[in-house]
Amino acid sequence: MKNKLMKKFLWIVSVIIAAIVVPPLIDASPLFETARNKSSETALLREQLVDMSELTTLKYEYSNVIVSRTDKSFSFFDLPDFKYAEAIRLIEYSGYLKAGTDLAKMELDIDEASNKASVRLPESQILDNVVETEQMTVEDVKGTIFSDYPTQIIIDEINVHKKQLEEEKISQGFLEEADANAQSFMTSVLKSHGYDEVDVEFY
Repeated sequence: MKNKLMKKFLWIVSVIIAAIVVPPLIDASPLFETARNKSSETALLREQLVDMSELTTLKYEYSNVIVSRTDKSFSFFDLPDFKYAEAIRLIEYSGYLKAGTDLAKMELDIDEASNKASVRLPESQILDNVVETEQMTVEDVKGTIFSDYPTQIIIDEINVHKKQLEEEKISQGFLEEADANAQSFMTSVLKSHGYDEVDVEFY
């Protein structure tokens, strides 16, 4: 009976000692310390990337010259319309087109066992198409004292042309090139953080 009580007592003491001694040993272990540091680093990296929100990976600068016309006319009985205040303007402007992805919607998965990072990103889209109006020049080619040229006409014509340019660049693979740059960027960032393999996928 005494032997059983003694064994039970020793077992309880062993459990108590283990509960006191093992946790500090785990905390002091380089293996567990490395795993904890890696996990914290991954969480910090994910937060930093998401905080960037929009990632611009491609920029195209452009300049253009367009000819804009406007006129005033009136009709007299059955005679053809008579133009009396035709105006022609030469409009020169420049701008830029930006494409990139939304890092706020990024999905990042880490496989610690294989040291592999897998990333899913939204496909690239146009982020900006901006005309630098402060550098725009408008030259009178033809006009009379009766002609005026509403600013809104100039703005509308520029908007039409810049939209055409955007569609043209997209058809030439502008967004695909932005995707390739985003993939290169993410691969470089994650490998610099110590991951041996990086897989980037777009959705």
